[in-house]
Amino acid sequence: MKKQMASQHDPRLFTDHESLVALHHRGDLLHLPSFLQLHSILSGQRQSPLRGRGLNFEEMRHYQQGDDVRHIDWRVTARTGKPHVRVYNEEKDHHVTLCIDQRNSMFFASVDTMKSVVAAEISAIIGGSILRTSDRVGISIFSDQGIIANKPTRTRSNYLYQLRQLVEVNQSLHINNPSLPENQLTAILNRLLQNRDKNTLIIIVSDFHQCDQECIKKLQYLQRHNHVLCISITDPLEQSFDASDWIITDGELQINMDSRTSQEAMRQHLHETYHRRRASLSRLMQLNHLPLLELDTSGQHIEQLLRGLGG
Repeated sequence: MKKQMASQHDPRLFTDHESLVALHHRGDLLHLPSFLQLHSILSGQRQSPLRGRGLNFEEMRHYQQGDDVRHIDWRVTARTGKPHVRVYNEEKDHHVTLCIDQRNSMFFASVDTMKSVVAAEISAIIGGSILRTSDRVGISIFSDQGIIANKPTRTRSNYLYQLRQLVEVNQSLHINNPSLPENQLTAILNRLLQNRDKNTLIIIVSDFHQCDQECIKKLQYLQRHNHVLCISITDPLEQSFDASDWIITDGELQINMDSRTSQEAMRQHLHETYHRRRASLSRLMQLNHLPLLELDTSGQHIEQLLRGLGG
């Protein structure tokens, strides 16, 4: 109850279903299909020309050298005295899987909006954009309590139900929540690998906490058989610390790091960890000529998303 009240009073801490539904309707602001077509990833229900029998008749035209003679329309050819072929378009139905991180590490922000809220809100916009093109989209939520996986759907009501599931997980976040022993980023990647999907667009929205070399290898394997787009949620404090006196707490105990040596060591560790992870993800994205999209907790994540995806 307290978490739901916090959601109502401060949307920076928790999201709610009404907010995500409203953002879902803003999917028309996001030119995701154009962005993905630019990178030759997703055509969805957009049609691709095929010479031969397909779903939708496109045109009748004069025979050209190289056309399959089996596609000649003999009636039109006899009537006109010139060979004609029938050209069809085939609809390519793709589906998109949104993997949304709602682990305890996402329940953090030093500036404005919790990383967990950032991830939830942009997933609503992306999903709305995909549904507008009649492609299938499904949300898989991974938290420290486990995974909720949904099959991709093109039905709006089903997608809104998935958003409600996301809200429930988001509003249950707490710094002291118990965690499963398994790295849940690894767990969601294993789940994706077990699905054995091919030519699927997988969008992972996460802070990529605990993204070790094992995770990178799994992402590389997924990238070889699918199209993986990583959207990294970051916070300024994860990149550098400028405070003269640091207080580190787990919610119960706290330590005052007043030693300059300790501060410098921690600052260096944060800097190296952030840039090492960023470099690994950037190399992964380059396999399919994609940029690594980075959003932060400044409260400008929607604008950053629209800029990053060509909105």
